[in-house]
Amino acid sequence: MQEPLHINIDNRKVCWLTLNRPHCANALNGELVQQLSAALAGIRADSSLRVLVLSGQGEVFCSGADLQSMQQLAAADMTVNQSDAFELALLLDDLASLPVPTLARINGPAYGGGIGLIAACDIAIASNTANFAFSEVRLGLVPAVIAPYVIAAIGLRQARRWLLTGQDFDAEQAQTMGLLHQLVTADALDEAVEQQIQLLLQGGPQAQRQAKQLFNEWLKASPMAKQDTAELLAEIRASSEGREGIDAFLTKRNPGWVK
Repeated sequence: MQEPLHINIDNRKVCWLTLNRPHCANALNGELVQQLSAALAGIRADSSLRVLVLSGQGEVFCSGADLQSMQQLAAADMTVNQSDAFELALLLDDLASLPVPTLARINGPAYGGGIGLIAACDIAIASNTANFAFSEVRLGLVPAVIAPYVIAAIGLRQARRWLLTGQDFDAEQAQTMGLLHQLVTADALDEAVEQQIQLLLQGGPQAQRQAKQLFNEWLKASPMAKQDTAELLAEIRASSEGREGIDAFLTKRNPGWVK
């Protein structure tokens, strides 16, 4: 059985983390979240590492939360539910506060929590084949734990529209609103990522770490703490509306509030 996360460190001390669940569009389940958190802890502890590149295996970057897992969690007691939500909140905080520069290599579509991973990275470069959606509200859920990072990336005004409607948007729109820094054709993605790595490697490692610390101090001023957002996600996921939305999606029908 293949590991859900592939880790590679090249001779330049660039760490490549690749979400490796292509059979389910690299959806985030408990095991993948835990492996990502462990990998980030290892990167944080290794002062020789210079850059982190995060990508997805196959044609999708990350489809967000694994809804099969979420359906099971919705039926679990609140302690288990909150613990799972808090693990995702901690993962995003760990990624956003990592002391080395982080680069999202967006090889395809990203939804929900997948966009949270992108927003938590310092730099985002995407293929023009990518598309995006904050689909949580259409499932009767709230994009709680990703919201602070998304708002920091695209601003509150843009977030109001896209997080409340769940509407799909393409890579050009994502770049326009500030989610993406660079947009290239699919066959030029690796070259663009390599160019950005070369630029990052020209910076002083300690200077970059100090700059990241400044950014992290700003993030700590976010009005909603990790515990708050995790509790909100757990509560709405276990609610009747959240259960109905997840079940409707998995059984390919409209939820009850869609007439």
